[in-house]
Amino acid sequence: MRIFSGIQPTGRKHLGNYIGAISQYVAGQDRGDGVYCIVDLHAITVEFDPAELRERTYDTAAILLAAGLDPRRCILFRQSDVFEHTELAWLLSSVTSYGDLQRMHQFKEKSGAQRKLVSAGLFFYPVLMAADVLAYRANEVPVGDDQRQHVELMRDVALRFNAYFGEHLVVPEARIPAVGARIMDLQNPETKMSTTGASEEGTLYVLDEPALIERKLKRAVTDSGEGIHRSPQKPGITNLIDILAAVRGVEPEAIERDFAQLRYGDLKAALAAEVTAYLAPTRERYAQLRPDVAGLQATLADGAQRARAIAAGTLADVRDAMGVGPPR
Repeated sequence: MRIFSGIQPTGRKHLGNYIGAISQYVAGQDRGDGVYCIVDLHAITVEFDPAELRERTYDTAAILLAAGLDPRRCILFRQSDVFEHTELAWLLSSVTSYGDLQRMHQFKEKSGAQRKLVSAGLFFYPVLMAADVLAYRANEVPVGDDQRQHVELMRDVALRFNAYFGEHLVVPEARIPAVGARIMDLQNPETKMSTTGASEEGTLYVLDEPALIERKLKRAVTDSGEGIHRSPQKPGITNLIDILAAVRGVEPEAIERDFAQLRYGDLKAALAAEVTAYLAPTRERYAQLRPDVAGLQATLADGAQRARAIAAGTLADVRDAMGVGPPR
């Protein structure tokens, strides 16, 4: 089985990224052939700073390696180093519905946040995302719940291509974690934790120091009334329960049982201790890896070479099936 997923190099990685995506990448190394991509081409669909983009790419590579990705057991590369992604995206645009792109929730959200320009790239983003995955004939795509619609689109694109041109593409399945698929902002628990548009106090970053993690969790919004249990009327406590369940690797019901006779403060204290311990190895390893830019670049370059060996075969098959270029 082949697993593919991409991660944005924009912003600092937060606990939601870690639980919903990064931890899945690491676990995927034991279940199949993992191909993981830092999607810098997606990052330029919104306003960006070129120098910061390059630095954030190295930041992201260091975090992924620090979290446990092993380049000997998976492929880790920078999207822009594998040119097959962009050509395949253009070819797949011929079997992508304009109406489907118009209905993409993330386009509506992100376009509304742009102050200077809503780029055509932002609209076309899901087609490039489809190419990212379909280039590797991946069976599984580990994503957060917010990416479900994009995976459905890439499935539609693969099915339509196969119907028109023959069975050349694998139709992937989304893998969404049962616990922790949507980690919410600590100060606004009805909004997803995010690197953009969220509050600093409401976002737990992977590289936050222990004292800062404790402070943010102590100040996390809770709800009126008593009782530590999940409920639509208790979004703050529900979020804290979900985080602790994800960190412990248990069902939320187990957290409810453990804290049934305790107070909100007890839950926050336990959560601060366990989140700190959960992130500590990654934070410490990151501090060792990030200064070695040459090493990070070498890892990404090697990954790109290995990724191209796979993507080039898919692209050649797609071109031939569509009658593009000289016959093979």
